[in-house]
Amino acid sequence: MEILATGVQRDERPLLEAAVTPRHQIRCVEPALTPDTLPLAAGFEAVSTSVDAVLDAPVLEALVRGGTRLVTQRSTGYNNIDLDHAERLGLTVTRVADYSPYSVAEFAWTLATALNRRIERSARRTRDLDFRLDGLLGRDFHGRTAGVIGTGRIGTAFTAIARGFGMRLLGWDITPNPACEELGMEYVELDRLCREADLISLHVPLMPSTHHLLGERRLAEMKDDVILVNTGRGALIDSAALTAALQAGRLGGVGLDRYEEEAGVFFYDKALEVMTEETLTRLTAFGNVLVTSHQAYFTVDAVRQIATATVRNVDDYLAGRITECTLVPKSP
Repeated sequence: MEILATGVQRDERPLLEAAVTPRHQIRCVEPALTPDTLPLAAGFEAVSTSVDAVLDAPVLEALVRGGTRLVTQRSTGYNNIDLDHAERLGLTVTRVADYSPYSVAEFAWTLATALNRRIERSARRTRDLDFRLDGLLGRDFHGRTAGVIGTGRIGTAFTAIARGFGMRLLGWDITPNPACEELGMEYVELDRLCREADLISLHVPLMPSTHHLLGERRLAEMKDDVILVNTGRGALIDSAALTAALQAGRLGGVGLDRYEEEAGVFFYDKALEVMTEETLTRLTAFGNVLVTSHQAYFTVDAVRQIATATVRNVDDYLAGRITECTLVPKSP
């Protein structure tokens, strides 16, 4: 089968091609699948999309008209896909159920430690031959409290690292994870976690119940010097409320690898354009904020696993198999 893969990053391409070509043909393109790039998909029965694809009803209908019967997304998240409409159209839709949780957990810690020890500020100074320590005072994580919101595979990996630092562990989730309890985690109400944690990291999926999970009220409950890290989904945090808290001089540091209005911005070079996303522009201006462009998952290990899972999804579609990666099964 010939597959069109959209939204393929330059470093991702060789890994994706290596996984697919022994069994199928693949054409990789950099643009994400959007209404503007739909003509690229014409004639492809299978289309592999990135998480920034726009897969609403009109796009899905156009895909079907062009001959597409399988949409296989290279991510665990799928809130960008209108699954109900896909089912009505008879489209098969799959995703990647999981990949290396360490890629995201380790990156969350990279953000946390960089913020705590003012690494970006220090590196910028030393490039200018300024070797003063003014404004670079950090804190030991050892003995302080880590609050982990969402304790699935990624949250558990983050928790294990926190234990290695010697931190007190607080967790919040719908159901406690025995693996985290074995690490010494105490499950508490979310409001208490926000009040007591020195470091808070988000690892829950985006759904109606978690949209703006951290809004004005919960941000106000946090310690003034808390470090807040989001490698989960952008809309877990109310960006306007976060900006207001930072403007008020609160929060010790904020690390964002996801942003709720990142579509059409992250993964693209906007250096020569006027940035119209005002909230993101304001967030990047704060000295205690680090914004990265959805790269937490981006390790050779995770990308290789995603590519392998994508091939399996295509094979399963051809064989009519339903797996844990199937979001909308093949029509009879």
